[in-house]
Formats: sequence, structure tokens, C-alpha cells
Amino acid sequence: PLRTTNGEVSEEDVWNQLRQCYDPEIPVNIVDLGLVYDCRLIKKDDGGARVEVKMTLTAPGCGMGPAIAHDAQSKILSIDGVDEADVQLVWDPPWNQNMISEAGRMKLGMI
Repeated sequence: PLRTTNGEVSEEDVWNQLRQCYDPEIPVNIVDLGLVYDCRLIKKDDGGARVEVKMTLTAPGCGMGPAIAHDAQSKILSIDGVDEADVQLVWDPPWNQNMISEAGRMKLGMI
């Protein structure tokens, strides 16, 4: 498992793991693509943590959607201290290119 810096899971740990997930057709991670709409870290009474993510895809018909969501879930669960991860695909608001970060735009040659 991915060891956390101080033994406590942080939201930053989760975002860093999500930056390791890629849409296979685009060489930019799902965070910089603007696909992750919401990420919540919920500390549980038993000391563990649950992560809830809402993300979308570049197109609703993208056949890789379940694979990308599963990859995100697996990477989140690899964080030491996270024992539950729920990754939901959502379509509202619809994704558009304005959601791509500056770093993502640079990688795609848009700026």
C-alpha cells in the first residue's frame, strides 16, 4: 500500500493517486483533464477512511468508462488507511474542454 506521510490519510493523498489514472486515449491524467468533479475523504470511527469520488468522462459513450473508474478505485484503495472507495460516473454537468487544467492544456498542446 501507499504509505501516507504522517500515518494519516489526507485528501491530498487521494488526489495524488487520482493523478496516476489516465484515459487510455489521452496522455493527460483524469485530474488535469477535469474529469474528477468531487472527492470526499470521510474518516470512520474505526480509524479507517472512506473515499467518495464523482467523475465523468470526455464523452458519455466512452467504452473505457468502467475501466477508468475501476483504475481510480484501485489506486485509492492502495492508500494505507483507506478501506472503502466509491467511484461514481456522473454526466451532469457535461464535461467540456474548458475543464482541462493549465498543465493538461500544455500537455495537449492547447497553449
